[in-house]
Amino acid sequence: MIAGSLILSGRGSSARILNGVCLLLILAALLALMGADIEVYRVDPWQELSRIGRGLVQPAWHDLPGLAQALGQTIAFALLAVALAAPLGLLLAMAFRWLPVRLLCAAVRSVHELFWGLIFMQLYGLGATTGLLAILVPFTGVFAKVFAEIFEQQAAEPSRTLPPGTGGLKRHLYTLIPQSWPALVSYTRYRFECALRSSAILGFIGLPTLGFHLETAFRQGQYPEAGALLWAFLLLIAGIRLWLRPRLVPLYLLAACWLLPETVGFSNGGYLWRFISQDIWPAALLEGDWAALQAWYGDMFSEQVWPGLVQTLLLTQIALVLTGFVILLIYPFASRALAGPVLRWPGRFVLLVLRSTPEMVLAYVFLLLFGPSGLPAVLALALHNGGLIAFLVANGSDAEFKSPIRRPDDPTGLKRYAYIETPRRFPALLALLFYRWEVILRESAIMGILGIATLGFYIDSAFEEIRYDRAFLLILVTALLNMVVDSLSRRLRRLARTDRACRY
Repeated sequence: MIAGSLILSGRGSSARILNGVCLLLILAALLALMGADIEVYRVDPWQELSRIGRGLVQPAWHDLPGLAQALGQTIAFALLAVALAAPLGLLLAMAFRWLPVRLLCAAVRSVHELFWGLIFMQLYGLGATTGLLAILVPFTGVFAKVFAEIFEQQAAEPSRTLPPGTGGLKRHLYTLIPQSWPALVSYTRYRFECALRSSAILGFIGLPTLGFHLETAFRQGQYPEAGALLWAFLLLIAGIRLWLRPRLVPLYLLAACWLLPETVGFSNGGYLWRFISQDIWPAALLEGDWAALQAWYGDMFSEQVWPGLVQTLLLTQIALVLTGFVILLIYPFASRALAGPVLRWPGRFVLLVLRSTPEMVLAYVFLLLFGPSGLPAVLALALHNGGLIAFLVANGSDAEFKSPIRRPDDPTGLKRYAYIETPRRFPALLALLFYRWEVILRESAIMGILGIATLGFYIDSAFEEIRYDRAFLLILVTALLNMVVDSLSRRLRRLARTDRACRY
């Protein structure tokens, strides 16, 4: 990142500021290394790694009905959630100029799907309602934000043709939505891919999606079965454009309703009012005992909020900078201009694997290899997000390489990487990296579910102990932290002046 940031020098004050920001982020990551829990335990990872490798090379396909059911339920949650979240997000995007709407969307999207799943599980048990709402609620906020940004980028001339006094709804229906339709559809398709990953990892809290079977297989050392699950999910993601045809979507929606699982255990939906009016608030607050309330908040801050907050921020910072290095290292292998028309395909396959595999799954594998610390979380976050952004950067390189405006004396190989491709890609790379900053923070928090000492560890423990007041406070801290980072990353993206590259 240092080399790339220096490339920006001479482009004005914004570039100089970005250079300073890049160096500051790297310095912060180096300082974070001293406080983060990234100890490598004395384990023998090579034997375990060889077993995992054999499982991936020789997957066990004997339980095809169970595999099909897991994939079907994963798709069902994702498809129905996106089908509901996209139109809701579109409606909110039309009113996004109102501050209460923006704050609502920021709040709901700042809480990770797994945390929403833990909340709704207390109300509706392990079932369809919990899975759908866990994805639908945060995705609605994301759709509203991105759709509003797409509307802002449209030309103003068509709106001027409308009669004076035309309301906002008609202005959107007759001008902004038709102009934005290709971008809206493209982003919705991408969010469906994200929803598939979110649906898969909901299995880590007990829902019968792919993540549940993956965790079970890894925990029991059944790596051939885990390999079959991973390959099936990878093929599912890779073939989205082949099987997700618009004319088949109504049929898929009907099938998804039929595939949704039944609720396991009892449903607490009738206790919603009690949950939001009593259970999530400290007993001292409900009793009006202000001294006890102050002591409760003090204990929570010193014992859980502060330790979890510090580790979440430290791991996020290290993962953010490591993601930047991963991008610079691997995107050339998927670029036609750098790897060539044939050799780029292995590189693109590696990027497909990295961006398709959920971070929780990668972190779980690294936990088996390196032991319980923050190192598996950092590696998983850097590889997944690095693969995703490197894929987009390589696509941008390919699109420009096809352009006829090329000099015959352009350098090749390492010189082209250092003097042409990286300088051209770096502003968009930075904007994408800043865009994923909030995502990396949210993912760092939920890594606590795997036993890593981030905020998610204390949230998961609070739910297990049925201490909803503690869980609510910790989730609120997580949401506020994400909103602060999102605001900061948005300012940095504007500074990079490449917001249009940040649709992912």
